[in-house]
Amino acid sequence: MVGNVAIGDDGGITIPPRFNVAVPFIDRHLAEGRGAKAAIRTASETVSYAALARRVDATGRALQARGLRPGDRMLMIVKDCPAFFYLFWGAIKAGIVPVPVNTLLRAADYAYMIDDSGCGLLAWSPEYAAEVEPALAQLGSKAPPALKVTDDASIGADAAGPTLEPHLAAPTDDCFWLYSSGSTGRPKGAVHRQRDMVVASEFYGVRTLGVTETDICYSAAKLFFAYGLGNAMTFPLWAGGTAVLDPARPTPASTFDNVETFRPTLYFGVPTLYAAQLAALEARQVGFGSVRACVSAGEALPADIFRRWQEKTGTIILDGIGSTEMLHIFLGNRLDDYRPGTSGRAVPGYTAEIRDPDGNRVQPGDSGRLWMKGESAAAYYWNKPEKTAQTMVGGWLDTGDTYRQDADGYFIYEGRSDDMLKVGGIWCSPVEIEGCLIGHPAVLESAVVGRADADGLVKPQAFIVLKPGQDGGATLTDALMARCKQSLAPYKYPRWVEYVSELPKTATGKIQRFKLRG
Repeated sequence: MVGNVAIGDDGGITIPPRFNVAVPFIDRHLAEGRGAKAAIRTASETVSYAALARRVDATGRALQARGLRPGDRMLMIVKDCPAFFYLFWGAIKAGIVPVPVNTLLRAADYAYMIDDSGCGLLAWSPEYAAEVEPALAQLGSKAPPALKVTDDASIGADAAGPTLEPHLAAPTDDCFWLYSSGSTGRPKGAVHRQRDMVVASEFYGVRTLGVTETDICYSAAKLFFAYGLGNAMTFPLWAGGTAVLDPARPTPASTFDNVETFRPTLYFGVPTLYAAQLAALEARQVGFGSVRACVSAGEALPADIFRRWQEKTGTIILDGIGSTEMLHIFLGNRLDDYRPGTSGRAVPGYTAEIRDPDGNRVQPGDSGRLWMKGESAAAYYWNKPEKTAQTMVGGWLDTGDTYRQDADGYFIYEGRSDDMLKVGGIWCSPVEIEGCLIGHPAVLESAVVGRADADGLVKPQAFIVLKPGQDGGATLTDALMARCKQSLAPYKYPRWVEYVSELPKTATGKIQRFKLRG
């Protein structure tokens, strides 16, 4: 048993028909004697399991006092800090639906998601005022009440009071959302159920990665990612371990400092960061002796980075692939079964099929579209029935990724099945970047595709057709990059700009990006 969830000898998970997922993740640790144990560690504080449970209850009561009721949404633009836990779990325990979103976005993105979600409250960290405040101003009278998260007192987490009674629901009822970018660039609200965090934490966290209560989990990927939400919150809480949080944007120096300070046993990163860390390790020695495994997701990990990381640190990186819709990794390597340059095999509890465009399974070794099935899958996209019908079919999820299996059954990633780019582990739309570039007065047309850098990691490359009389020199290139950095989330700017006389197009005028990829 894990709280009120039964884990069978056959690997099955049995969840009560009336259920609140905060009970096994938060409340049960007190009954199991972990009250004094560290649940969260930061540079400035340590939060015990007893304090976590108390502050979750207090925050849930404070949200109720603000008039939020079961089913209401609370959008969260909140940094990685203990208050994120209090808000997220306090909302769930009260039956309120938390919606954490990417903290790297711009005002227009936030205005869209606030409006689309119909949230009854916006909780936000003051670090993001430069984008949040214009978003609220843009919405005017449609803006929801806002809760600035400055400290525990600001969200009511330090208030004394009775234990919060959990709002009971069915395991398949709505629990929380995560926004994922779609092929048009517009974010989609993936609606997750009460059971989903249980399934992902047990099948990947425990049965694949082997997380236990002795583990200290440090994730460079942030909590707003589905990936980071599992790494730095649900996995350690499910197993009774400890989470390390750092609100700062991860750099090689900061992640090395955290590894040496907190001595994590599990470290979670993304390929772009691993590549930067390898470069930094040329000038700095870092002790990775506490780390029993590193994990990578967000984009495919090049085999060369795996090899160089192992040589430098003595640890291996377990690459995997997951998605916002499936909540966490569903194909993964493991310590006793890994192959560099692949995504590993299907995680226990998940089924993978590679299909052709007609939906039929391909022959072994052939490429096709990856479809996945598992009980952590989102129920639907909020307000997008057509996209839901296209992506979530008969219990299966169309991942949009192209894969093949080698002779030994390992899954090998071959790219997206559409034109979306994954940069630093985050999806972005080429259309959005193109729109920003075209806004410059010197640009007539633009097209953006993915290009691998020296480490084999995909970054945006822009092809530009200039207006007559314009000069495509270094000055303009710098201006275009600066424009994208200022107008878009910073990871979306093109790393290369190439000036061309025309773009390849179909007879109907549609840009053929595949020809630019070469």
